[in-house]
Amino acid sequence: MGFGLAVGRARGAARGSIELMSVMTRASVVVLLLCACEETAPADRGLTRASVSIPASAPPPAATGAATAAGPANAAASAPPPAATGAATVVGPTNAAASAPPPAATVAAACPSDMVLIDGDYCPAVVQKCLQHHQEWEREQARVKRLRAEGKKASTSASERCLRYQQPSRCISKQRLPMRYCIDRYEWPNRKGELPHFLVNWHEATAMCKEVGKRLCTIREFNFACEGEQMLPYTYGYQRDASKCAIDKPYIRRRKSLKRYARCIEDPTCKAEMERLDQREPAGARPQCVSPFGVYDLNGNINEWVLRPGKKAPNRSGLKSGWWGPVRGRCRPTVGFHKEDDYGYEVGFRCCADVTAAGAKDAAGGGGADAAPPAPTVSGKPR
Repeated sequence: MGFGLAVGRARGAARGSIELMSVMTRASVVVLLLCACEETAPADRGLTRASVSIPASAPPPAATGAATAAGPANAAASAPPPAATGAATVVGPTNAAASAPPPAATVAAACPSDMVLIDGDYCPAVVQKCLQHHQEWEREQARVKRLRAEGKKASTSASERCLRYQQPSRCISKQRLPMRYCIDRYEWPNRKGELPHFLVNWHEATAMCKEVGKRLCTIREFNFACEGEQMLPYTYGYQRDASKCAIDKPYIRRRKSLKRYARCIEDPTCKAEMERLDQREPAGARPQCVSPFGVYDLNGNINEWVLRPGKKAPNRSGLKSGWWGPVRGRCRPTVGFHKEDDYGYEVGFRCCADVTAAGAKDAAGGGGADAAPPAPTVSGKPR
């Protein structure tokens, strides 16, 4: 995911995460062929944690595995799914009427105008088999295998980028879970054409969502909004395509530590480094980077903070989406080792809301695309 986060500890992650400026050591790489868990996917390079900078040049190890059984923590749903191919494609409720999108009036009443209604049946545990990996990944796996056969220690910094998945994805849960909630159409500040906010930690993201009557999305909420009921690896389908979403851009090594956004833009040195690294694109700039539900930029552009239910501080934070670099950039993977004070130049967020609360707020005039988001604050550990 990211390569330049400024966070509370120093921990590197496979390219898909971020360079956290923290005091932690690099997380070990967990190689999974089949994963039915929810937030254990390895990270992609680059966060900055709260007090100590992480070597910007050392990308984190990547996840492996051709057949990935992504659990509730990993999600993929950006491209409209192909036509149904058989009973194996659908696991759980299959009532066509139940899955049909609700009438416009219902959607308007359920969610504010700047949010999208997500309504359907979610599969917690999914198997997604990769048929073809990126050449970088294949070369690294061959090198690691050779060195280990010689009795030497070996690891890789390459991110597990899958170019093509077997269709369809397979649900291995006993039953699907009905879900109904609202999610921002774009990354914060949730306005089409504006650059997404970044260099923000999990606490700040949580507070900014709360100020507008929303909250951070959970892992499952992000997953389902991204992949849809078809459990797509990418929002746009089963084949990786850098022309559709902001992914696979060249990795630029961070040379200097970055402060969080409010402080960085006031510091000429920090601002110059931030601008050198920055490869964000305006929200909604790629019309094909949209999920089956109509949510934009859920793959790539910037990582997004989410809530990991059941975890205690400082481990309630998770990262989804992947960013603009050469990282996984798909729906299901979740990076779970970045702490709540971590932040980075490729990390932002979007908000979710319960249907009743969201609809009531918009009806009262408190939400919608024209509502100005609160200004970012500076909080957390002193720099």
